[in-house]
Amino acid sequence: MSTIKLINIGSVVTFNSETQDMEIIVDSEIVIEDAIITEIGKNLPSADKIIDCKNNLVTPGFVDSHTHPVFFESRDDEFLRRLSGETYEMIKNSGGGIVKSIQGVRDTSELDLINLVKKRMDRFLKLGTTTIEAKSGYGLNIESELKSLKVLDIVQNHHEIDIIPTFMGAHSFPPEYIGKENDYVDLICDDMIPRVAKQGIAKFNDVFCENGYFTVNQARKILESGLNYGLIPRIHAEEFSSFGSAQLAAELKLLSADHLMAVSAKGIEEMSKNNVIATLLPGTTFCLGKSEYAPYKELSEAGVVIAIATDFNPGSCFIQSMSFIIGLACLYLKMPILEALKASTYNAAKSLGLQKNIGSIELGKNADLIIWEFNKFEYIFTQAHEQPINLVIKNGVPVIKS
Repeated sequence: MSTIKLINIGSVVTFNSETQDMEIIVDSEIVIEDAIITEIGKNLPSADKIIDCKNNLVTPGFVDSHTHPVFFESRDDEFLRRLSGETYEMIKNSGGGIVKSIQGVRDTSELDLINLVKKRMDRFLKLGTTTIEAKSGYGLNIESELKSLKVLDIVQNHHEIDIIPTFMGAHSFPPEYIGKENDYVDLICDDMIPRVAKQGIAKFNDVFCENGYFTVNQARKILESGLNYGLIPRIHAEEFSSFGSAQLAAELKLLSADHLMAVSAKGIEEMSKNNVIATLLPGTTFCLGKSEYAPYKELSEAGVVIAIATDFNPGSCFIQSMSFIIGLACLYLKMPILEALKASTYNAAKSLGLQKNIGSIELGKNADLIIWEFNKFEYIFTQAHEQPINLVIKNGVPVIKS
């Protein structure tokens, strides 16, 4: 049994499961045994390895609970088009958006996709993200969706970061099914989902339920079909319009509904009643140049648990830094910084059903930690441009040094 001891910790900032609140522990030490946190306190026993934190801040590793990393190349031209006045919807209607990434994934070899995704995971880990939810959804046929999930599985098995895979065949309608949208829904339910379940990689099944994408009834059918095969449902909800997808999330008692920039008061009420977590993605709103951010205050006052994530993808959000997302949440959602830190660690883990193992620095949990180069938690955003991380520890192993 190998042990690691972190000494000279200026402060630990983490969620406390007993008090159900964030706490700041000053002048402490942490002992890790075989990937698990076994002691937190002062004057702890010695260990096989000592890590001097130099009086700096220690937080949990970030949990990024909404990403789309399996793609061939980014759609940078769409950023320039938005600068010239085109909207996301206009670009989508002219053949851009999600469907523009389809051919790249279909044509790219499994090995090339593995190398691309591995590089993206390297950067996530360097930026302090120790667990990531990752979706398929840029293949939109059986072969390419299975290939995308296999890529995630291979990278997961050869990388320090933990990847939680999500099947998202219902990301958009591929060009060959325009005008035959219900046929594509049938393909997802009758062919894709059974094959995905048999493959045994995906944990979740996600649907983009929005005007111009999947209707509420289509989304319900897809999510219920996934449930029949053991895939846990998730949903992209109310991103551009109040569409009824938040109510669907409540009806099906989903773990999380994501985006929610246009969620209605009724949607918020139903989510609160049914304990649906709101995963907010301010990086997408920021990158799309929109001014209407998700209503954090209304969601929070209604008692909805809030998580935040990057929504890293090839077209509408290029951000991989959770530190930067914390800053956007504070600036534009008006989240207190400790709430933003909780939303990017414990609550994000909860939105994936993983809060018993990750998301906070507590006894018995996985030792997924960030040792920063400063001692004040408010610097997490104000120095985000410097990437001021001294060390990332994943499952008790130091993996990334500055």
